[in-house]
Amino acid sequence: MLSVRQQNRTASFLKYRVVYLLIACVLLFALTNLLQATEPLKPSVYNTYTIQAMQWRQGKIALDHDYPHLELAIYQGNYYVSFPPVPTIPIYVLTFIFGEKVPDALLVQIYAALACLLAYGALKDRIKYPAITAFLLCFGCCLLPILQNGAVWYQAEVLAFLLTIAAIERMGKGKITISLFLYALSVGCRPFNALYGPLLLYWGFKQGGLRRLVPGVIWGLCAAAAYGAYNYVRFLNVLEFGHNYLPEFSTQGGVQFALDHIGKNAATFIYGLPFYQTRGGLEVAKFGFSLFLANPVLLCFCLWFIWDIIKKRMTLYKAAIFSAFVLHTLLLLAHRTCGGFQFGARYFVDCVPYALLYMNEQEPFKLSYGLLAMGLIFNLYGAWAVHI
Repeated sequence: MLSVRQQNRTASFLKYRVVYLLIACVLLFALTNLLQATEPLKPSVYNTYTIQAMQWRQGKIALDHDYPHLELAIYQGNYYVSFPPVPTIPIYVLTFIFGEKVPDALLVQIYAALACLLAYGALKDRIKYPAITAFLLCFGCCLLPILQNGAVWYQAEVLAFLLTIAAIERMGKGKITISLFLYALSVGCRPFNALYGPLLLYWGFKQGGLRRLVPGVIWGLCAAAAYGAYNYVRFLNVLEFGHNYLPEFSTQGGVQFALDHIGKNAATFIYGLPFYQTRGGLEVAKFGFSLFLANPVLLCFCLWFIWDIIKKRMTLYKAAIFSAFVLHTLLLLAHRTCGGFQFGARYFVDCVPYALLYMNEQEPFKLSYGLLAMGLIFNLYGAWAVHI
C-alpha cells in the first residue's frame, strides 16, 4: 500500500505529465536541430505555402512567375501551387506577423508537439503507459527526420498527421462534429487520408447514432466543396489539386499513379534495407527503405493484428482498421516516387494514426516498447545521416 505522501507525489507527477511530455518534445527537437545543424527560425527555400499565402493576400491564386526549384503546376500559361491548400491557411495568418519570413521549420515542430500531446490525450484513459507510448508513436518513426525543415512537402505531411490524430482524440472524447471536421481538414493536406473517414464515421455512429453524425458530415462536405471549388477555379476539375500538371507528369512522360509502380516501390519500401554497399563501405539509403524498419510502429501494428487473430479476439472494427491501412499502403506504393530523397519512408507517416486507432481497441504488448524505442534511436541517427 502506498502512503498518503507517496500517493500525493504520484498524483502531482500525473498532474504535470503533459508538461513533462512537452519538455521532452522540445529537448528532442533541440537535439535533432543540433544533429542536422539547422535553425528552426530560418525559413525554408522550399517555402511554397508562404508564396501562395502572400498571393492570397493580394487576392490572387496564380503565382506571378515560375519558381524553378519548386513543384509548380503549369496550366494555361499560369503557375499554381500543386499541393492541397489547407497548410496555406495557418501560414496565411502567420504572414501578418512574419511577412515572407514565416519560420516554417518551427511551425512543423509545433505541429508535431501538438500531435504528441493529442496522442497522449487519446491514450491516457485506455492504456497503461500513455505518455511514453504517445512519444514513441510520434517520434519513433520517420516523421522525426523531417521536422528540421519547413519545406512544402513536410508541412503537408506533419499537419495532416496532427489533424488526423486530433480527429481520433476528439472522437474518443465524444466530440463527433469537430472530429469529422478535423478529419476533413487532414484530407486537404494529404488526400489519401480520406481512408480514415469510414473508420471515424463508424466510431461516431456507435457513440451517438446517425443523428449525431449529421453536423460533422455537413461540415466535412463543406470543406470538400471548398477544395473542389478551389480546384475548379484553377484547373476546371474539382478533383485536380495540380500534380497532374507538373512538368514531370504533363510534358515529360511520367505517370503519377500506376499499378506498375507498386512492384518497383515494394522492392524498396517493403523489403529494402537501410544501407547499401559501396567501395567505401556501407552507405545510408537516401531514397528510402522498408517502411517497417523506418516506422516500427507499423511493424508493431501488424504484430498486434496477427496476435489478435491467434488469440481469437479479432473484431470487425479491428479488421476494418487493418484493411484501411493495407489499402492506404498500396495507394502510396502506386505513387511514382513514394517520397523521393528521404531517410526511411516518409509517405507512410500517413499510416501511423491507424496504429493509434487500433490501440483504442487493444493495449500494445510489452515487446512493442522495445521496437518503438529502437525506432526513436534509429530515426535520430537518420536525422544526422541524411541532411534533408
